[in-house]
Amino acid sequence: MSRDELIIHASKPLNKGYNEITAMDGRASEMMMDFGLYHLDKGMEIANDDNLERAYLLMKGKVTYQWEGKEQEAERISVFEENPWCLHVPPKTKVIIKALVSGTEIAEQKTDNDKTFQAKLYTPDECLSEQFGAGTLNETATRTVRTIFDDRNAPDANLVMGEVINHPGKYSSFPPHHHPQPEIYHYRFQPEKGYGHCEIGEDVFKVKHMDTATLPGGLVHPQTTMPGYAMYYLWMIRHLEQARFAERIFVDEHKWLLDPDAKIWPNK
Repeated sequence: MSRDELIIHASKPLNKGYNEITAMDGRASEMMMDFGLYHLDKGMEIANDDNLERAYLLMKGKVTYQWEGKEQEAERISVFEENPWCLHVPPKTKVIIKALVSGTEIAEQKTDNDKTFQAKLYTPDECLSEQFGAGTLNETATRTVRTIFDDRNAPDANLVMGEVINHPGKYSSFPPHHHPQPEIYHYRFQPEKGYGHCEIGEDVFKVKHMDTATLPGGLVHPQTTMPGYAMYYLWMIRHLEQARFAERIFVDEHKWLLDPDAKIWPNK
């Protein structure tokens, strides 16, 4: 991918229905994932039984999820304040999602998968929410990391999905690390006029509300947000057959920062 293709700037406002951002047979095909956003008015539905593994994350609004004879109402007001609802299904599973209020947004992640697994609606109470970076780096990389599903609770999936809340003025994905798998970051800011910086390899990009970064495997990708602005990003990884688990590979020259007792100026 060229430098100009790594950041997909937001198209505002979202169109009604599906807004494609990446596609396995189109833009950012190296990500090996379809990713897009549904913008729904009250009463609009998503109905899908693709021969693809799929995940449907409620970004905001109120919906009913229907799958395999099950039904669940879900509501989310703020990605910054609330843990997620996400329906994750194997290929050929019929899904119907109905918007109960206008302005509902659903993020959809899809990819190929020859395996099958049990469809699962991940609830806010089930989400693993952790504070990363606390007690290290003079608290400059403290952030909230929510893991919705990965190899631990979805071992037959080809997708991984989670969320990060970057606290204002602080970093995430730091010390710099990389992994062979491609990854997508989709951003939101609070307030929305905020912005941050996304590092991909040796390049640094300014990212704003609703932008998306496509991160090729093997490149480091530290993130930061400006003081006064909280940054949310939805992170999505595509497993590779030769490298399923996305283990963080830290850059050697910065590994010393992983030591909780590392002496950092001015507190040496």
